[in-house]
Amino acid sequence: MFKTRLVPIINIAFIFGMTFIFAMSGMGGMGVAQARDQILIVGSSTVFPFASTVAEQFGRTTKFKTPVIESTGSGGGMKLFCAGIGLAHPDITNASRRIKANEFKKCQANGIDMTELIIGFDGIVVATAKSAPTSKLTLQQIYLATAAQVPTENCTQNACSFIKNPYKKWRDIDSSLPNWDIEILGPPPTSGTRDAFQELAMVGGAKAWPYLNALKKKDKSAWKKLTHTVREDGAWIDAGENDNLMVNKLVANPQAVGIFGFSFLDQNSHKIKGLAVNGVAPSFENIASGAYKISRSLFVYAKHAHIGTIPGIKAYLREFMSESAAGDEGYLIDKGLIPLPEKERARYRHNANVLQKLTLE
Repeated sequence: MFKTRLVPIINIAFIFGMTFIFAMSGMGGMGVAQARDQILIVGSSTVFPFASTVAEQFGRTTKFKTPVIESTGSGGGMKLFCAGIGLAHPDITNASRRIKANEFKKCQANGIDMTELIIGFDGIVVATAKSAPTSKLTLQQIYLATAAQVPTENCTQNACSFIKNPYKKWRDIDSSLPNWDIEILGPPPTSGTRDAFQELAMVGGAKAWPYLNALKKKDKSAWKKLTHTVREDGAWIDAGENDNLMVNKLVANPQAVGIFGFSFLDQNSHKIKGLAVNGVAPSFENIASGAYKISRSLFVYAKHAHIGTIPGIKAYLREFMSESAAGDEGYLIDKGLIPLPEKERARYRHNANVLQKLTLE
């Protein structure tokens, strides 16, 4: 998410390819420790700058090498992480949403136990170029701008028809909005930011229709399709995992909006601005207090089978959860991380120390 990454990034595919022969013989084979002595980390582009900053500090202040980190998206990271045990597979994955049940099941099928840590909070921001006049939206307007199918005007609590999204311009949704084409630069399906946007913003906006609230209890599959499916008629554009490119596109076209994590907005506030949602600005204080509703937890997952074979994993986790990193005055706060409450920080710091095994119950 930064213009220049903070740690030495090595082509991870090359590393995986070079180490595959060692992985085939298992983690305990001769020469394994010598084959790879750096932690390999994949996952969320939102967590990437935090993980990179910790990795840089870790490499400077310990006897261990600086970890190698690749921004693959939360879904892409989980796929790599859960694929197996051995040097061909990453040791840690980052995610901007919790591991899904099917991902956890795949990990378990491959013999992977893990520790789950929450490092802090982040907000999902609807952003524009600083020169754009639009300054606020509602969750309902966001839902109508992004959903593939939307309710008709005669929707009641007991009956509702849905049509292919007809809204081409923002003013079609609300006369107070600009007469501009709807162009939303959003994260791809592999991104945890996409998942969080769907869960928090789209579902939040859909709550304006009592019919959809009732449908969730009657037919959850139909409800999810209507509240989570993003339109595919060109108004929503998957912009990839490179948020820097999205910023450049917003600057070039002030009529477009982009979906980011707050931490990235914070680092690029000289170019872009976050719109208030339901009257609440996406600020550090509003996300920390819970007043800004489009916010989510950020996760780190560590593979137990690699700890003790790949040097430094446990020490890296401890550094990530330390007060000097993720505390109220930690160095990650300057990068845009919203810290957990003190009691929760202590809980996850303990989990990092004892390598608490994750169970989804």
